[in-house]
Amino acid sequence: MSRARLRIVLAGAGHAHLHVLQSADELRAVGVEPILVSPATFDYSGLATAVLSGALPPARARLDVAALAARFGVPHVPAEVAAVDLSARRLRLSDGQDLAYDAVSFNVGSITDAPGKLGGDGGAWPVKPLARLFALRAQVETYIREQGESPAIVVTGGGPTGFEVAAALAGLSERNGVRPDLRLVHRSAPDWAPPRALTRLAITLARRGVTKEEGEVVSREPGRCVLADGRALPCDLLVLATGLTAPPVIAALGLPLSEDGRLEVGPDLRTMGDPAVFAVGDCAVIAGAPRPAAGVFGVRAAPVLVHNLGALANGSEMRPYAPQSRWLSILDLGDGTGLALRGGLWSQGRGALALKRRIDLGFLDRLRTASGEVLED
Repeated sequence: MSRARLRIVLAGAGHAHLHVLQSADELRAVGVEPILVSPATFDYSGLATAVLSGALPPARARLDVAALAARFGVPHVPAEVAAVDLSARRLRLSDGQDLAYDAVSFNVGSITDAPGKLGGDGGAWPVKPLARLFALRAQVETYIREQGESPAIVVTGGGPTGFEVAAALAGLSERNGVRPDLRLVHRSAPDWAPPRALTRLAITLARRGVTKEEGEVVSREPGRCVLADGRALPCDLLVLATGLTAPPVIAALGLPLSEDGRLEVGPDLRTMGDPAVFAVGDCAVIAGAPRPAAGVFGVRAAPVLVHNLGALANGSEMRPYAPQSRWLSILDLGDGTGLALRGGLWSQGRGALALKRRIDLGFLDRLRTASGEVLED
C-alpha cells in the first residue's frame, strides 16, 4: 500500500522557493507533493536598480519560473494566493480557483508601505512590486526623449533603498545625456551605514545633481510635492521608497505579525499561530530576531525550509534557522560604482559593483542553466 503524500503549496517564487523547486526530488522521496502558485516570471531584486539605471535590460533581471518548475517536475499554477481558509486548509487563488493543502509556505516578498494619501496617487511610483520600477524607467526615458531634459523627480525615503533608487535614476538621466533633476526627501538623518560612508555617498550624489531635503512628503499636486512643513518641491514623478511591508494576503491570515506587518515565525520557519503555515523571506521575520527585508535571508533559510518541509512529511526532527547578525549588502549607485556594507565596514567604488554583478548575475545564470532557459540578446 502506497504511503499518503503531503500536499505542500509553495505560495510565491522568492529566493527560498526557487531553491525548493530544485530540491523537488528530495522532497518527493520523503512523501511531499510540492505545488507552486506564483506568477510565471520572477523579477530579481538584486538587479532591479541596474535595470532602472539603464545599465541592464529588464530581461536580464527576469527569470522564467514556469520553465524552472517544469524542469523539476513541480506543478505550477500561474496565479497568486488571494485568500486563505486556515481551518479548512484551502487557498483561494487570484484566478478564482480553490486549492486544498496540507501545508502552505509563503515566500511572497514585500510591497512598498506607502502612506495612505500617497499610495493612492496614480502619479506615485512605489519601488515594489519591481515591475513598477521597470515601468518607471520607460516613463523617464519617454520624458527625456520628448522634452530633452530630465523630469523633476522626488524620491521619498531615507533608507538604503531610497538612496539606491535615487542613484539609479540619476544614472538613467546620465545615460540619456541629461543632468538629473532629482531630490531625495527623508524625515531624519540616515543611520543605516557608517557616518563616513553616508557622508561620502551624499557628496557623490550631490555632484551628480541629487539634492537631499529633510522633511516628509504629505501630498502631491500637478507638477509639485508638498512637505509637512508647507514647502513645495518641483515634482513630475514621485517615487515611494517609504519602507516595506508584507502583501495584503499576509495580514488577512489573522496570524501574529511583527510591528512592520510581516508574519512572525519560529526558528523552524512555521508561523506562531498555525503549524501548517510556513513563511520565509521578506514577508516573514523570526520572532525575537528582527532583520531587514533582504534577499540574503531567504537564500540562507532555503536549505532549512527544504529540510523542515520534508520533516513535516516523514516525522523527523525539524532544524532551526538562525539568521546571521552581519551580512554583505551592496548598493548599485548607477554610475558604474557601488557601496558595499558589512557591519561597520564599507567600501565605495567600481570593485564593489563588480562584486555585486558577479553575485547577482551568477545567481540568475545558475537558475537559467538549471531550467534550460535561453536568454535572448
